Amino acid sequence: MGSSFGKLFNISTFGESHGGGVGVIIDGCPPKLQLDINEIQNELNRRRPGQSKITTPRNESDEIEILSGLLGNKTLGTPIAMFVRNKDHRPKDYAEIKKTFRPSHADATYQKKYGIQALSGGGRASARETIGRVAAGSVAKQLLSQSSNTEILAWVKRIHDIEADVNMSEITFDDVERNIVRCPDQSAADRMIERVETIGKEGDSCGGVIECVVRNPPVGLGMPVFDKCEADLAKALMSLPATKGFEIGSGFGGTYLKGSEHNDPFLPSNSDQLKTATNNSGGIQGGITNGEDIILRVGFKPTATIRKSQKTIDEDGNAIILEATGRHDPCVLPRAVPMVEAMVALVLADHLLRQKGQCSNYFSEH
Repeated sequence: MGSSFGKLFNISTFGESHGGGVGVIIDGCPPKLQLDINEIQNELNRRRPGQSKITTPRNESDEIEILSGLLGNKTLGTPIAMFVRNKDHRPKDYAEIKKTFRPSHADATYQKKYGIQALSGGGRASARETIGRVAAGSVAKQLLSQSSNTEILAWVKRIHDIEADVNMSEITFDDVERNIVRCPDQSAADRMIERVETIGKEGDSCGGVIECVVRNPPVGLGMPVFDKCEADLAKALMSLPATKGFEIGSGFGGTYLKGSEHNDPFLPSNSDQLKTATNNSGGIQGGITNGEDIILRVGFKPTATIRKSQKTIDEDGNAIILEATGRHDPCVLPRAVPMVEAMVALVLADHLLRQKGQCSNYFSEH
């Protein structure tokens, strides 16, 4: 009922932002996959709060506990349960907003839908829920890397009105991790950091765009017609907190082109790979991956909870002025980079297993 994702590589996340902890159960991961547990922890470290001066000061180590599904470091093919305990949760920070609806937050809609909600933090709507996604995404990343040498790399493309100038083909993981804002353009990164600090001191927040490239993706991923690869990517990425937009390939910019300008001409090739002269399609044609880089972008809105005074209502509909406290990111983008990578990995891992199950060339080989 809304907390599970994927068909063959399936995950279910659980937990609230200020409860005992959060986690994920992965069902369908193939057996004998060699897992690097440190890599899972490293991904969680990239997502965790308190990692820099421009993120929420909530102090969580986010240490992963793997409860099932492994023998040593190898997967058993059975469900993998992973758990992270909440240690620095402060429900008292939310005492003044227990009956107050924060503008553009999930408080009001959760209350109207369920008639009850977690009163501390955002509950399931909190970005803390994404711990399970990032942990599961690391497993999916390792599956893709070992099976097809696929690399997934995301970075901050824009914060507020400051946009990075990057050469996508040359960006490395080290380039992204070189600064706290996770932008490979150092000049833009310096200005982004200053902007986030300034806006944060004002008690306000800002949004932006994360860009992602998938290098060496398997050919043939995606299922017609409702499970097209870009459709599942859009759903996965738009399920992340604070997302408001999704583009793939040329995106909305492509709508300004003619067909003769936008089409990607095929190049002669003696291999099974499809090669194109351009990549306006973003690596997906007809909903199916063609082997070219998958290129996508995700728009994130400004963080909803801010310290500035705002007009709102309480649960009885009375007008009030809200001055929120608590600990919140003035900009979610630096911590959202591993979240984007995780969701992309989960989609591709699921489609990889579906492709192997449906298109194994069984009849041509027997």
